[in-house]
Amino acid sequence: MVEDNDTFAPGFILLGFTNREDLQVMCFVLFLAIYAVTLIGNLVVFTLIRINSCLHTPMYFFLSHLSLLDVCYSSTIIPQALWNFLVEKKVVSFVRCATQLFSFATCATTECYMLAAMAYDRYMAICNPLLYSVVMSRRLCVGMLAGAYLAGVISSTIHTVSIFRLPFCRSKRINHFFCDGPPLLALSCSDAHANEAVVSAVVGFNILSTTVFILVSYLSVLSTVLQIRSAAGRHKAFSTCASHFVSVVLYYGSAVFIYLHPGSGRSLEHDKVVSTLYSVVVPMLNPLIYSLRNTDMKKAMRKAKGRVLSSLSTHGSWPPCRGEKG
Repeated sequence: MVEDNDTFAPGFILLGFTNREDLQVMCFVLFLAIYAVTLIGNLVVFTLIRINSCLHTPMYFFLSHLSLLDVCYSSTIIPQALWNFLVEKKVVSFVRCATQLFSFATCATTECYMLAAMAYDRYMAICNPLLYSVVMSRRLCVGMLAGAYLAGVISSTIHTVSIFRLPFCRSKRINHFFCDGPPLLALSCSDAHANEAVVSAVVGFNILSTTVFILVSYLSVLSTVLQIRSAAGRHKAFSTCASHFVSVVLYYGSAVFIYLHPGSGRSLEHDKVVSTLYSVVVPMLNPLIYSLRNTDMKKAMRKAKGRVLSSLSTHGSWPPCRGEKG
């Protein structure tokens, strides 16, 4: 009877992680804390880069947009998840589900190409430093950024249309905490192999092409760095790439596990847990990784902190008494 009622439901039902109320409260608190840290961390990074003229370089241009993208990325998923932790009927309409899938796929694909652009920037800075300022012009950076978003929109359109043109005449229960591709494909009552192949081809092309590009860029960087005789020079070169490489490994590792392993042997329960890594945790960790590992970001944070404290001491304190040194 539950299956029949779900079949005629006006939308989808997101099963989430658990039905236990105490665990749902814990999940709500955890996701809310992660979302708060994600918003604050990424907006701080974005603001620091915008207000600090020393950070107006191609590397930080892409980093600022990566932070802005992570805010949009997490905002397509976490608010819906938070709402579902609080309500009994976790129903999401067809339109809202399709919109969430489209927005999520756009942000995820754009981030792949953004990370590739950042890898190319590091390649030019370390392997071709004399040509860096000429090649990495503002026009090229804006063009690469626009290309990343265009690739994201095209890919997500194909992704969303391929899934939502299928008939969903089985149970409308999505074994996930948001509308993702694999659990939606599992609900189709028709032969979805062709659609699954299209989705896998699009996602596979995006992941593999950007992965190869990033690996080639960093192998070239590694080769150049190892030729630097100065230990201080090698350390500086490695430190400028370390944070970006850590972010790439976390993001791509979990995404490849979800989308590029065989569908017949997959477990939606495992996918649900692993998908939290690239969709929820990585956007939170990115600003921490870049701010903790990057010397320029640390300097910018100290400078901003000094300005805030100076402003507070100037405008928020009592004026000194006469005869007292101020």
